[in-house]
Amino acid sequence: SKESQRPVYPFAAIVGQEEMKLCLLLNVIDPKIGGVMIMGDRGTGKSTTVRSLVDLLPEILVVAGDAFNSDPDDAELQGPEVRERVLKGEKVPVALTKINMVDLPLGATEDRVCGTIDIEKALTEGVKAFEPGLLAKANRGILYVDEVNLLDDHLVDVLLDSAASGWNTVEREGISISHPARFILIGSGNPEEGELRPQLLDRFGMHAQVGTVKDAELRVKIVEERARFDRNPKEFRAGYAAEQEKLQDQISSARGRLSSVAIDRDLRVKISRVCAELNVDGLRGDIVTNRAARALAALKGRDEVKAEDIATVIPNCLRHRLRKDPLESIDSGLLVTEKFYQVF
Repeated sequence: SKESQRPVYPFAAIVGQEEMKLCLLLNVIDPKIGGVMIMGDRGTGKSTTVRSLVDLLPEILVVAGDAFNSDPDDAELQGPEVRERVLKGEKVPVALTKINMVDLPLGATEDRVCGTIDIEKALTEGVKAFEPGLLAKANRGILYVDEVNLLDDHLVDVLLDSAASGWNTVEREGISISHPARFILIGSGNPEEGELRPQLLDRFGMHAQVGTVKDAELRVKIVEERARFDRNPKEFRAGYAAEQEKLQDQISSARGRLSSVAIDRDLRVKISRVCAELNVDGLRGDIVTNRAARALAALKGRDEVKAEDIATVIPNCLRHRLRKDPLESIDSGLLVTEKFYQVF
């Protein structure tokens, strides 16, 4: 079945765009970072890069045949039926599966996203049956929204609510059901098509900016690689199999090491000073920067965070949380970097 799927461009074959690739990898290592917002010019490979992430995602243990990808060991990540069975002391069948990646189309209806009542079952069997939606499918996986700045406002609210609480509650036709919806939210968009609401931006853990490659040699390389992929996707993917495998191993060892990575109190205080002096609203900036720095140290194979790790991730963690000054012409990422070097 894997061979018959649409072939995906390999992650290792993507040229340049290091900032975006790093943000995505850190979120796979530690999903609690809270997702990535990728903003940039059209035709810079935003969607291609996100979709290529699928191959690198590690496997997780789920309850076999469950619509919510329930975790057999964690009650917080179990659907209602599985939780009832576990409480009764039943043994649930388990299976290993790849982390799921769900694409949210712009035209999706609220019923399709949240889930709806199975009318056919209600009429034929006389029972109130819930038909899970995309949020159920994305539990313990990735939810990708392309052109997130064009998404309907009420859908954005639903996504924000689930992303913040980790749960989705559906109230329909006299039935109420709650199920876990813990996912990494990845959004991409083009700034020309409109700005995002600040409260939506704040929900994304990291913000990656993507620019068009200016170097002629690199541009030629990208065009040639794409042409090779279009000509024979199977052969092209086989050529990058070893690099992909190496990346997969790096990710799984980083995930295993993450819990033992320590960050010095002195560094934590300095991170908070940067956030305070930049007038960042709320404490999400501090939390995300700490998490991202630990994930980067784990990716590099270290058990301790260094100042250089923080320097790498702090612009991506704070850039989108700064208050917008309409007269400011400087990029907010540069402001964050300047403040970092002052404090550190």
